[in-house]
Amino acid sequence: MIIAVTGTPGVGKTTVSKLLSRRLGYGYVGVKEFAVENGIGRPIGEELEIDVDELAGKMEKAFSGKNVVIDGHLSHFVPADLVIVLRAHPKLVADRLKKRGYSRKKLSENVEAEFIDVILVEALEENERVIEVDVTGKTPGEIVEEIIGLLARGTQKRVGVVDWSDAYDEVIPYLDLGGD
Repeated sequence: MIIAVTGTPGVGKTTVSKLLSRRLGYGYVGVKEFAVENGIGRPIGEELEIDVDELAGKMEKAFSGKNVVIDGHLSHFVPADLVIVLRAHPKLVADRLKKRGYSRKKLSENVEAEFIDVILVEALEENERVIEVDVTGKTPGEIVEEIIGLLARGTQKRVGVVDWSDAYDEVIPYLDLGGD
């Protein structure tokens, strides 16, 4: 089974993906590392711009029929049996990205993406089996236990569990609204 773990930067994808892969006895694959190792994408400044079609094709070929957890904010574009979208309160995302030294512009883009469900919407456009998990206030172990429970119950789709609309006042200071 191929499980893709996706979400906005700062939601905890890598920590959860590694724990989940160990718990399930699956292999672990990081999208960025796979792309670099396979010559997919091109560097743009400090970022790697990845061609998602090329990534999907090479990952499908490499992992078809294998048990892997694929970690990355582009993993929902890879053919997977299940996509898990991790969600975190936008203020938490902002605080984590600030600690990582993200520029104001990058921080704003990612907080906005989390606030308006960008990754979830993309995942739903690309996949039939999508499970949304709110990670806010949970330890990585608790998140993995929740995912394992959903898998054990045969959950095929679970979306609409997160609504950040009442967080607007907390999030507005992090958004670039085009003014001074």
